[in-house]
Amino acid sequence: MLKICFGVLLGVNAALFAYGQGYLGHFDSEEHEPARLKNQLNAKALTVIPASRALALAEAAPEPAPAPAPAPAQAASVACIEVGNFGLVDARRFEAQLASLELGDRQARRNVQGQEVSSYMVMIPPAANRETAEKRAAELKAKDIANFYIIPDGPQKNGISMGVFKAETAAQTLLAALAKQGVTAARVAPRYSPSKQMLFQFREIDADARARIERIAAKFPEQQVRGCR
Repeated sequence: MLKICFGVLLGVNAALFAYGQGYLGHFDSEEHEPARLKNQLNAKALTVIPASRALALAEAAPEPAPAPAPAPAQAASVACIEVGNFGLVDARRFEAQLASLELGDRQARRNVQGQEVSSYMVMIPPAANRETAEKRAAELKAKDIANFYIIPDGPQKNGISMGVFKAETAAQTLLAALAKQGVTAARVAPRYSPSKQMLFQFREIDADARARIERIAAKFPEQQVRGCR
């Protein structure tokens, strides 16, 4: 027990000796901030300012500029597509279904020159020459068929026309009757005439608008969606 007390007293005396020599610093006014600054590196370059001055400088400092906002993503656009050529009736139907897309001035239409089926001809295809065509005509007469004529010129020159009909069903009826009479070389051929048709053009549309246009165009199987010419 005496050894413990002796050790404690020895430790207290050592601490008092260190404090007296200044090893633990002093708590009087000489050791406040101005005095301690003398022990810093480059002490002459340091200046102590009042707390109110420091607060004023902090408030006057400019705030850092905010980071620029990222540019909004833009939908991919399609330069231009076309649909057509439509006959007048189908053009009106197609345009009516486009109304819900509200394309505004991105949608345009124009008239184009085209062709449309005006009638259907029952005919024997053109022969190589007039002489061969006349031999075919003689064969028809031998089968008691008299309602025909040899085409004198044009793309079907030396063919034999056996009737022209407005409706295709009527032409098919005659073709079936001729087959029963032994005329197997006859065919039904459409006849075309010039007509005004309508072409639709769409510019600066995004992928979603194009897909919706294509779905509408799919209801008109004869029409194609293509890039602008």
